[in-house]
Amino acid sequence: MTSTSSENRAFSAAELGTLVVMAWSGEAPGGDMPYLLAYTLGDGTAGPEGSTRAVEALLVNNGLPVGGELVDGASRPSLPVSLLVESGQAVVSMTGFNAQCSPPPEWLEAVGERGFAYFVFTTRPWPEAQPGKPVDPEALAAFAGATETLDAAAHVVLPARSLRG
Repeated sequence: MTSTSSENRAFSAAELGTLVVMAWSGEAPGGDMPYLLAYTLGDGTAGPEGSTRAVEALLVNNGLPVGGELVDGASRPSLPVSLLVESGQAVVSMTGFNAQCSPPPEWLEAVGERGFAYFVFTTRPWPEAQPGKPVDPEALAAFAGATETLDAAAHVVLPARSLRG
C-alpha cells in the first residue's frame, strides 16, 4: 500500500486551538443521516490561519485527505479514526484528537439504524459556534453546507462501534 505522504507534518496542540465536535441528523435517502462536524474555533497560538494549518496537518497525519474523496472507514480497518457510541455519547478518536459530544436522541436513533455516521472535519475555523452555547439551526446549515467549509474538510463514513460489540 502506498501513502500520499511519507512523513507527518509537524504541529503543536496549542496551534489547533479549541476543537469542537457537534452531532445532528438530517433527512437523506433511506431515512435520517447522522452527521458529525468537527472544527476549530481558530483560537490557537498562531491565530486562525495557524489553526487551519494545524488541523490540516492533523487530518493528513491520520490519512484523511482534505478536500478529497469520501473515505469509507468500513473498508479501511487500519484507518486510525474511530467512532464509539455508548451511553448516549459519541466519541471520535484519532491520533492527536479525542472528542466527546452528547448527540440528540434522533441522531442516536439514526446512527443505530445506519450503523455509521458521516463525519466532516473541516480546517475552516468557526469562532461563533463555541462549546456550551446553543447553535441556531440556520447558522449550522449555513456553515456546514458552505462550499468553503466542505472543500476545506475531510469527509469520512465512520462505522459506529459500541463497547457491547
